[in-house]
Amino acid sequence: MVDKTNKTGAPPGTLVYFGDKQTDRVKISLIEFNETEFIEKEFYDLSECLDHVDPKMVRWINVDGIHNVEFIEAVGKRFNIHPLTLEDIVNTNQRAKFEDYDNYVVAIMKMLYYDSELQSEQLTVVLFDGMVISFQETHGGDAFDLIRNRIRLGKGRIRRMGADYLAYALIDAVVDCYFGILEKIGDRIEILEEDLVDEPTKETMRQLHNMKREMIFLRKSVWPMRELINNMERSETDLIKPTTDIYLRDVHDHTIRVIDTVETYRDLLSGMMDIYLSSVSNKMNEVMKVLTIITTIFVPVTFVAGVYGMNFEVMPEIHSKWGHEWGYTLAWVIMLVMMISMIVYFRKKKWL
Repeated sequence: MVDKTNKTGAPPGTLVYFGDKQTDRVKISLIEFNETEFIEKEFYDLSECLDHVDPKMVRWINVDGIHNVEFIEAVGKRFNIHPLTLEDIVNTNQRAKFEDYDNYVVAIMKMLYYDSELQSEQLTVVLFDGMVISFQETHGGDAFDLIRNRIRLGKGRIRRMGADYLAYALIDAVVDCYFGILEKIGDRIEILEEDLVDEPTKETMRQLHNMKREMIFLRKSVWPMRELINNMERSETDLIKPTTDIYLRDVHDHTIRVIDTVETYRDLLSGMMDIYLSSVSNKMNEVMKVLTIITTIFVPVTFVAGVYGMNFEVMPEIHSKWGHEWGYTLAWVIMLVMMISMIVYFRKKKWL
């Protein structure tokens, strides 16, 4: 295993795991089935798993854990998987894509799930003749429970179809999980909209910012799926039968719907952030307006008080009869009249 810091300049096909550090053992799940039979077993050893493989049945080998690069290399040698594909399997930052090789096709994508926040793990689906091998990054979120139940119970057409239909079903399950995530995000957006209308706070802004980051990550994960499905549909490989093409077109339609919803939510969040900033700005403007009006009202009053507060002996108004007896009262009357007149004027202009 090559150190991450030395990955730059390493030969193509060098396996370097870029995900979170893990110590769990790699678990292998083997499911074999045909229209009448079904077998399911779990292993921790590759050789033991391969001893139980029946080439006469459709085989699904699911590998939980890609942190053990020696194990991934062993799988690659056993099934003649190209080193570049193995490199992509352990590179958890790999963009979703589809590639066609001589003896297999491979689809790499992000499996997403929502647990208080958006989380993801890399999924690789390798389709051989009569067999599918899926590589999951962790033992965590898994979109395949419904597929396993359909195989166990013999529901639907999955037991009657081949490995290519199984690969389609796995990809379709991943895309269906995107809809569930979008539904939860939509609920959070509705709650944030109510907070914006009622009483936006700094916490509202923080949540908006976090959701925008989640939508950027979701968009980055979902957008390449359209290209992936397109390439699968156009592939000339014999591993994908014409009967499966119609189901791939259905997944493609679902992917387009997910992308449209993601773009809609991104626009909503951007609009909500603008609303928040406008709301904060309007509140600040209201405060500044009130302070400005108060200041404007008291400026002439301060002027009057300042003029007659000057300590000069020769001030004609003060030494006159009116100034001597009524000066204090007249000063108050003048100031009150000025204040009331300005308030009436502001109200007439609808500034208050």
